[in-house]
Amino acid sequence: MQPVTKYITISAVVGALYAALTILLAPISYGPMQVRVAEAMTVLPYILPQAIPGLYIGCMVANIWGGFGPIDIFGGSAITLAAAVFTHSLKRFPRLWWLAPLPPVVLNALGVGYYLHLLTDTPVLISMGWVALGQAIACFGLGLPLLYVLLKRNIVF
Repeated sequence: MQPVTKYITISAVVGALYAALTILLAPISYGPMQVRVAEAMTVLPYILPQAIPGLYIGCMVANIWGGFGPIDIFGGSAITLAAAVFTHSLKRFPRLWWLAPLPPVVLNALGVGYYLHLLTDTPVLISMGWVALGQAIACFGLGLPLLYVLLKRNIVF
């Protein structure tokens, strides 16, 4: 497979999986208190740069489906994109692979937590705390074991 075709294919698969998981698990994927299981895939940019655009597009599609409107569609997706780029940048520090879930947890807690506070009238620290907890469950609880297995088995695309 040609390198560009391979890149686009992996990106599309990651995006489709992210959107599908988020939409299928909609009752727990949206709102001030959420656990987006698909956020476990936000560790993938550590080993797969192709996952960066996939996560961005997948998040955008998921937020079009059931988010809080334009701020969620564009703002939430931009936060996911920034987190994916930061996660990928951690690749320069191989011994810190276990920190790969940290950028999505922190950026979503701050960014998404803040705008959910504005949209739902939830106190800002409570909103950020709920988002951080949901992100930690998805990213550290599910994503970190996923990354460990991929690294242990030397699975790269």
